[in-house]
Amino acid sequence: MGTEPSWDLMRDCDTLLMIGSGFPYSEFLPEEGSVKAVQIDITPSMLSLRYPMDTNLQGDAAQTLKALLPHLRQKEGEWRKSIEAKVAKWWKTLEERAHADANPVNPQRVTWELSPRLPDGAIITSDSGSCANWYARDLKIRRGMMASLSGGLASMGAAVPYALAAKFAHPDRPVIGLVGDGAMQMNNMSELITIAKYWSSWDDPRCVICVFNNEDLNQVTWEQRVMEGDPKFEASQSIPNVPYHRFAEMIGLKGIYVDRPENVGPAWDEALSSDRPVLLEVKTDPEVPPLPPHLTFEQMKKITETLAKGDSREAGIVMGTMRQLLSSFWPGSLES
Repeated sequence: MGTEPSWDLMRDCDTLLMIGSGFPYSEFLPEEGSVKAVQIDITPSMLSLRYPMDTNLQGDAAQTLKALLPHLRQKEGEWRKSIEAKVAKWWKTLEERAHADANPVNPQRVTWELSPRLPDGAIITSDSGSCANWYARDLKIRRGMMASLSGGLASMGAAVPYALAAKFAHPDRPVIGLVGDGAMQMNNMSELITIAKYWSSWDDPRCVICVFNNEDLNQVTWEQRVMEGDPKFEASQSIPNVPYHRFAEMIGLKGIYVDRPENVGPAWDEALSSDRPVLLEVKTDPEVPPLPPHLTFEQMKKITETLAKGDSREAGIVMGTMRQLLSSFWPGSLES
């Protein structure tokens, strides 16, 4: 889910400071023993859980940082400048990827178009699945906003309950929830009924639930391909095509359906100006790969094995992957 600059930060840093984080993917942290490491956490059992720390500091993060700050001195160096340059370049890469052709809509386009339209003070929630990749990469969260996603073993079904909780806690703030169709079918559709029951009591009615409808449990499908070299297993990975926007309309909410890339931006404008909660359904392409920041030889090998075994979406995998990879090397090459 990360970015190329964040990968470089982890690989090239000389000090790692973890603050209140239970980050579970330790393989993406610096090589053990290669850096000085400090962790702050209010819970003792979390200290040195993911990484062997040189110094463990138990306590409230804000108070501990306040005590540490007088002992630090600001440094300006070439490393920081290089990371800033890489961040700027990465945003251009993401823009290229988001505008690459897809069938019918590139899922990255959904969050890319949302980003500049995010209202001040917005609260954004994301479910687990491939939508979490685009939430993590393509949104620019501004000061004053809040954002959350399921960090508890990537449990599905959190986006709409989180959005609902946000509206109860902050009824005067706009809320946007991003959810895949798998999680939507699992429990989020029933949570729409709860929204329909209570929304009229909110100070600000803006609550937009965006469903990425690709008829696929997409994150696991790609994990099988890239990590195990296994083709998509249709029996467990393909899911029914449900008209989510029509369900929303049936229970008194507003429904919007998009299946053309040029309509994504206007759909967000319409949804964010609605006088009631909205279900925005976008028909997205399941063959746009959630590429890691650095595609390793082993991952390429697994994709090759997948194709050799005969994946039902073979043509889409090849085309989708090539479009995304080309954006990193030849910017501007993906225009239709």
